[in-house]
Amino acid sequence: MAGVRWWRLRRNPLRRRSYLVEAWLLLAVWILAVVAAAGAGVWTVLAVERHIDALRADRHSVTAVLVEDAQRTVGTADGSDNYRATVRWTAADGTQAIGLARVDSSSKAGSTTHVWLDTEGRLVPDPPTATQGRIEGMVLGVWAAAGAGGAVLLGGRGVSGRLERRRLEQWDAEWTRIGPQWGHKTG
Repeated sequence: MAGVRWWRLRRNPLRRRSYLVEAWLLLAVWILAVVAAAGAGVWTVLAVERHIDALRADRHSVTAVLVEDAQRTVGTADGSDNYRATVRWTAADGTQAIGLARVDSSSKAGSTTHVWLDTEGRLVPDPPTATQGRIEGMVLGVWAAAGAGGAVLLGGRGVSGRLERRRLEQWDAEWTRIGPQWGHKTG
């Protein structure tokens, strides 16, 4: 036979007050878990997107000229190669700047490429696109939602376990008190 629905809330002379407390606790924990998960997820998505928007705002692209041919530096896990070359570009103050940048494998000395600079004129990696930022925000948001909701559910389970232990202690105390009153055994 399947369990009786809402048994903790039904009137019953054997129902203890702790069952009613536990029923309301479980309801509150589930509601709080859903709200915490949704809040943490949305907050994380918005925070990641704001961070990536700030990165894009702080970086700007400039045209640079390769001083040397592209050279393979390391292989990556997906099998593609990473190529770098020394590039030269004109800084905001009009001076020439030189640095090592990531370039296409077919880049030769004298060809042009785009590099990204921060507000201080240092070479930085390409900023994530809006789509990449959205995806990263969603993935981190799901993890944050799962963590927040799981933490609330785990806390609720701990309180529920404590209520159960307290009920068992009460049962033991009552059996110790009532057991001897039942009289003698038959036979």
